[in-house]
Amino acid sequence: MPTIKKASFLSENTPLSRKAIISLKTKAATKRTWPEIYADWLADSFGTITFFVLNAILFLIWMFFNSGIFKNLPLFDPFPFSFLTMAVSLEAIFLSIIVLISQNRAAKVDELRQEIDLQLDIISEQEITKIMEMLAKIMEHNHLDISDDPVLKQMLKPVNTKKIEDDLNKQI
Repeated sequence: MPTIKKASFLSENTPLSRKAIISLKTKAATKRTWPEIYADWLADSFGTITFFVLNAILFLIWMFFNSGIFKNLPLFDPFPFSFLTMAVSLEAIFLSIIVLISQNRAAKVDELRQEIDLQLDIISEQEITKIMEMLAKIMEHNHLDISDDPVLKQMLKPVNTKKIEDDLNKQI
């Protein structure tokens, strides 16, 4: 069996395998505290048509029984329904907090996902540049003149990620 000669254009630092990236959402879900689990469950439960309809029915029943239609029934919250207004306001405050807790957790997962995307983009750029170098060497080996192609020359230069990062930091 012939021995395979390592190509000189491959860097010693080129990783030959990649680790599988486990879903960030799954990882984050396993690290949630019980209040976060409860907040997510509440946000999922309250963000439904069923919850909306139940609230609407409850409010209508409340107003109906406190409207004075039934003379024998004492009014526990007469018009303008001050107690109902307070209860609805408190419900809105708690629902807002629950939604914010869930959104903050989702934002953290999204930030991690964006960071991984950036890292993969950088790796992909390096790999594409290496492939272009290999193609240029093949073209030169086949005596094809590529010296007058300024676009190719620019593409063969590695992207200066530090400069991009500095430019972005100036915009922040």
